[in-house]
Amino acid sequence: MLRVLIIEDLPVNMLLMVAVLQRAGHEAIEAGTAAAGIALAREQHPDVILMDIQLPDMDGLAATRLLKADPVLRAIPVIAVTAFAMKGDEDEVFAAGCDAYVTKPIRYKEFLGELEAVAARRTPAP
Repeated sequence: MLRVLIIEDLPVNMLLMVAVLQRAGHEAIEAGTAAAGIALAREQHPDVILMDIQLPDMDGLAATRLLKADPVLRAIPVIAVTAFAMKGDEDEVFAAGCDAYVTKPIRYKEFLGELEAVAARRTPAP
């Protein structure tokens, strides 16, 4: 079982990701803003973070940069969840420090496969 922090502002997307994760036996931790997500990451130390790119308070890539700059949180893999799927967008996602990305609308098997692959590559925090 993975503990997954979902940072997503749209309720329908949050419900879908929570349902998919719970059905697969994972625990979902929910945050509707980047600030709430960063606070929950510090408090909960999830196994993986799913980061929406378009958030109301802060761009998801900026939030990822903050997470990756924190020595305590940098080892937590971040998967960008985005509607953007252009080549330049992919480069920007990885440059911000994301470990992977999945596109919306999410596809159940691909989504879980990427999540589990990223979690398996995680390096333990020092």
